[in-house]
Amino acid sequence: MRPAMPSPPKAGSSRSKVLDPAAANAAAASFAVLEAQLGYLTEAETDMVRRAYKFADEAHLGQMRKSGEPYITHPIAVAGLCTEWKLDAQALAAALLHDAMEDCGVTKIELIERFGSPVAELVDGLTKLDKLEFNTREENQAESFRKMLLAMARDVRVILIKLADRTHNMRTMSDMPRSKWGRIASETLEIYAPIAHRLGLNQIYRELQDLSFKHQLPWRYAVLTKAVSRARNRRRDLIQKVQADVEAVFAQAKMEVRISGREKTLYSIYKKMDEKHLSFAQVTDIYGFRVIVPSVIDCYTALGWLHQIYKPVPGKFKDHIAIAKVNGYQSLHTTLVGPSGVNVEFQMRTEAMHLVAESGVAAHWLYKEHESANAQSERLSTQWLQSLLDIQTETRDAAEFWDHVKVDLFPDAVYVFTPKSQIMAMPRGATVVDFAYAIHSRVGDHAMAARINGDQVPLRTELKNGDVVEVITAPVSAPNPAWLGFVRTGRARSKIRHHLKTMAQTESVELGEKLLSQALRAEGIDKLPADDAGNQAIWEKLLRFTGNRNLSDLLMDIGLGKRIATIVAKRLAGLLSEGGQKPDALLMTRERFTAHESVSQGAITLDGSENASVVYSRCCRPLPGDDIVGYLGRGEGLAVHARDCAIARKLEHKDSERFIGVEWSDELTRSFETAINVTVINGKGVLARVAGALASAETDIVHVDMGNESPQDMAELKFVITVRDTAHLDQVLRHLKRTPSVVKAERQTNQANAAG
Repeated sequence: MRPAMPSPPKAGSSRSKVLDPAAANAAAASFAVLEAQLGYLTEAETDMVRRAYKFADEAHLGQMRKSGEPYITHPIAVAGLCTEWKLDAQALAAALLHDAMEDCGVTKIELIERFGSPVAELVDGLTKLDKLEFNTREENQAESFRKMLLAMARDVRVILIKLADRTHNMRTMSDMPRSKWGRIASETLEIYAPIAHRLGLNQIYRELQDLSFKHQLPWRYAVLTKAVSRARNRRRDLIQKVQADVEAVFAQAKMEVRISGREKTLYSIYKKMDEKHLSFAQVTDIYGFRVIVPSVIDCYTALGWLHQIYKPVPGKFKDHIAIAKVNGYQSLHTTLVGPSGVNVEFQMRTEAMHLVAESGVAAHWLYKEHESANAQSERLSTQWLQSLLDIQTETRDAAEFWDHVKVDLFPDAVYVFTPKSQIMAMPRGATVVDFAYAIHSRVGDHAMAARINGDQVPLRTELKNGDVVEVITAPVSAPNPAWLGFVRTGRARSKIRHHLKTMAQTESVELGEKLLSQALRAEGIDKLPADDAGNQAIWEKLLRFTGNRNLSDLLMDIGLGKRIATIVAKRLAGLLSEGGQKPDALLMTRERFTAHESVSQGAITLDGSENASVVYSRCCRPLPGDDIVGYLGRGEGLAVHARDCAIARKLEHKDSERFIGVEWSDELTRSFETAINVTVINGKGVLARVAGALASAETDIVHVDMGNESPQDMAELKFVITVRDTAHLDQVLRHLKRTPSVVKAERQTNQANAAG
């Protein structure tokens, strides 16, 4: 959070302003409290923290918080929160210095010289970016988060300090102008709380949620606080009775247990009321107990004893020990009907599980002796952090990156099995394609079909708890752009986009090469000069002329229609003639003579295997057998139109130099879509008869439109179907015309408006 006063000069420079003695004493007292918490550090490490405090104190001299306290009290408080996780001296130094680069003009070089590179990297990861670089606040925010998350992926201490920073800012939010409360609280709720949850930092997660709720909806927070307080007083006797019963049963079983009460957070109560439309009186599981036992077996034994004294609520038992949550959380949960019919939740866990449950990834520093607990937590968080780096390599756009990450912060998860019985956690709503990419990007890229629990299912099928998922791959299979419409995980989305982008680029380069070769033939040069040392000077001159970095970029631009092949070819022919290569007059004449014909020697041949680089226009839906033309859009690649298409005519009139010769291949690789209009006499089962006629003519229906008018004697049905070519379409139309109830069947065209 930024200070109220303008930033002072750089640390170390002369200052006219001297801090008030009382404020200086307050700052020194705050640091003395922090110093008392550093007992776990060595003397040398403690000295580093002291030096960082002195440097930060000097850097922030003269700056005050909104509360009137010296600004340095905020970094001290942040470092204090970090000591609760037993973070090392580097992290504590970075916590004290976290605003020095952003607010005080301290450079990264200066920090490296004084405190070493690790501390400087941590501070840099925590520093927001310069706002001048971006057009909008959202863009700036997205880039800041991208930078923070990537720094965190390299060093998890970045996010721990960031969360400590945000927690202290939220604790002192009341000193901020009320107009900022809503924005900061919603940002905390949407971003920082989910990150804390994802990393298993339960205490911070709960506190951030409650503080955000308090400042976002202050009136509701106040009302709910009073209601919970009244309910607590009313049910005190009941809770004491439950605790006495539980202690008695464990004493009888001679089990060593540690029992502690737990209460739902105000925010979770509010969310439950809001989502399920409940009154406060209907939220019954406000109270709960945590039973900490020595071993895993004891967790299940304790569950058995509890079920002896109180009846369990059906469907409310969850085993998070056998199947841990995504963030490493492990516990047995059961809800029991206690005295007076009040529901009470119990959680059974071991000491090691409790450490991970409360501290998550921070357990790594907190409890080094509990290797098993923190190793699992660290492994799970490392997996997620690594996936951030994977997404970043494929997504350069900050907003897109943030969209991917937000999905992965979704807290709910479903647990599915691979055919070899390995458990995998996926976000709720994840599909088979998400699962395929979670296994490996190659499995995702080549996914063709899938089986769930032995049954064949579509790739878009949502996964449910306990599903056994098998992905069937094929080397020829490739990601489909339609997958982006249903995948849920950031990893899957970024992998698909990356693959499609790479594929589009490769195809555009190939198309650009064809177009440039064709245009060069019209200039009397039989083929493109080789991209080798002998022709290096020619290519360099050409690239300077076009402004491209390399030949591949130039060919891609031609393939996407960003450069006109004829202009580039003319320039290249001129450069070749300067180098002594004369054009072939016969070739030039022949090419130019046939240029107006669709089928010329240099025409682009289409067989349907083209993906992103060639688009078959939806306005006329050309088919093999139609006379066609190619239009090089401005950055969209090659659009194929029927020659008599009205839109193609208009484009040719104003942009004729972008039209090129295209022709159908003799060997086609797929079917093509076309639109037909079928006029029918309305009656029972007429649609079924038409669909049956289309099926018997060996065509697939892609789309049906029956219009919105009320049923009349006659109705017009519009179909989009797939056919091999115009001859196949004629066969389909003949088949339809012979069908009872069909009055007319014809292909839908847009040539009637050609004159326009």
